[in-house]
Amino acid sequence: MSSMAVSSVSAAGFKGGLGSSFNGGEDYAMLAKSVPNVVRVGKAVRAQPAMKNVNEGKGLFAPLVVVTRQIVGKKRFNQIRGKAIALHSQVINEFCKAIGADVKQRQGLIRLAKKNGERLGFLA
Repeated sequence: MSSMAVSSVSAAGFKGGLGSSFNGGEDYAMLAKSVPNVVRVGKAVRAQPAMKNVNEGKGLFAPLVVVTRQIVGKKRFNQIRGKAIALHSQVINEFCKAIGADVKQRQGLIRLAKKNGERLGFLA
């Protein structure tokens, strides 16, 4: 019973009562006309990130790498680079197996190869 009393009190607490707020009068008709029936949402436009290769122009082989990328195209160049990096990693892995280096030493050699590649300009 107390829940009914609370709801009747809160409904009467609005100015003019709750029923007069939704009576479908002039304000409602004007509001209904002002709201569009269909809302169109366009596809979000994503700006390209303004990232530039930090190694571009640095290192002995950087000019050769940049020219090669311009000639063969970025996508094909990245495919070739990926294959070269994978092949080099395999050589490092085989070398580590041959000398008996553990995983930590192997990871260190791969990191060193990456740093040397950056310094020489292969990652330009």
